[in-house]
Amino acid sequence: MSEQRPHVGLIGLAVMGENLALNIARNGFPLVVYNRTTVRTEEYLAGSAAGTGITGVATLPDLVATLEPPRQIILMVKAGVPVDAVLTELAPLLDPGDIVVDGGNSYFRDSERREAELAAQNLMFVGMGVSGGELGALWGPSLMPGGPREAYDILEPMLTAIAATTDYGPCVTYIGPGGSGHYVKMIHNGIEYGDMQLIAETYDVMRRALAMPATEIADVFAAWNTRALESYLIEVTSEVLRFIDTETGQPIVDVILDAAEQKGTGRWTIESALELASPVPTIDAAVTARNLSALRGLRVQASEVLMGPKSPGGVSDAQAMLGGDADAALASLESALYFSKVSSYAQGMSLLAAASTTYTWDLNLSEIARIWTGGCIIRAAFLADIMRAYSENPELTNLLLDVNVARKSDETVGGARRAIATARSWGIPVPGTSSALDYFDTLRQIALPANLIQAQRDFFGAHTYLRTDREGIHHTLWHGDEQPSEPVPLQIVTDA
Repeated sequence: MSEQRPHVGLIGLAVMGENLALNIARNGFPLVVYNRTTVRTEEYLAGSAAGTGITGVATLPDLVATLEPPRQIILMVKAGVPVDAVLTELAPLLDPGDIVVDGGNSYFRDSERREAELAAQNLMFVGMGVSGGELGALWGPSLMPGGPREAYDILEPMLTAIAATTDYGPCVTYIGPGGSGHYVKMIHNGIEYGDMQLIAETYDVMRRALAMPATEIADVFAAWNTRALESYLIEVTSEVLRFIDTETGQPIVDVILDAAEQKGTGRWTIESALELASPVPTIDAAVTARNLSALRGLRVQASEVLMGPKSPGGVSDAQAMLGGDADAALASLESALYFSKVSSYAQGMSLLAAASTTYTWDLNLSEIARIWTGGCIIRAAFLADIMRAYSENPELTNLLLDVNVARKSDETVGGARRAIATARSWGIPVPGTSSALDYFDTLRQIALPANLIQAQRDFFGAHTYLRTDREGIHHTLWHGDEQPSEPVPLQIVTDA
């Protein structure tokens, strides 16, 4: 009797692909791998995949012929044109009922288009966010699959086995239809942008206002990681700041060029937020900060002609402004970072809620928070609060309105105010922290100055306005004595 053929194939043997393949094989799912460059496949099979049971092929037809239907083929190739190129060659080779999973950072609209195209051929397409980096791919990532429920049900045993596991269960769930899986991964990455910016700003205040060296700051982050701020990125920050460059003997962070790069998911998040009118100012600030950091030549020029504030004092003055002595200053910064991170996560969760409503995805926000508790880059202890908040109230309109989250925000917002005031006095930019506080302060206002904006718009464009004291749409005849006594229906005719 011949041995049963494997169902699982994987295309693309860059770091994420090769590690995910090892994860799949280690968990008892035989698979076949293919890479466009055959020599890479051969190196992999002779190297890290040796003895794992993983086999390889030289062509896509060979891959399809080797797999038993229904095939489960995972693409781990660069997002964009490369995904379409593989699908163009692969799809005609497949049989009805086969499943193709895109595990890259694809744009969710592309995933929806690809699902429709493959559905026309009776093939199932799953857009799956994979978070956790190369180590996550190897030992357990957070997985965010979206697409046909039927496809997920077939994939579920394998995905559950290879995903990270926490006290809350395996870090995978069915996200929803269409491009929802890649959308959730996009928002995950947007929150990640904000998280990293907030941490960097806190480090900058310690470095410049408190004159702390990198190794001391590393100890602070390590201590914070044992309390409410416990998270993967806080842990990583401590390790990075403690690492010494062997060539110079300095902390390596002090010799790394201050120009941050990006892959585009943060920009996509902002674009979606604008389209859905669901503000994410902290993510916006983080992307803008990266763009400004990349303009290093301009910044060098500007540093010679743009004058900041005169030094308001020394370290003791900064400590006093932050709340007292050294311990009080660090406590304020700890509170500021916690507050800002929660505000940023609240913005991301609200955007997910808006997308769920607009695209009729029926996203389970508590489940999404749950699968982010392990494996992924933004895993953090306070995700438990987010899980609980949306579990108790799935219709929660904003995370900051949850009683417990609101209480913790109220308790820590003072630290954010002191941190921002100190940074401003020392001329240290803190756009992420400032935006997180502005979001909070804006939400809690009963009255905003938007009434003046509406008056201005009506003055120069007859855009009309609503009133607080009566119903209807109103317009004022600003340039004459006569005022309309009844609401006037007018159409917007100019931009503003």
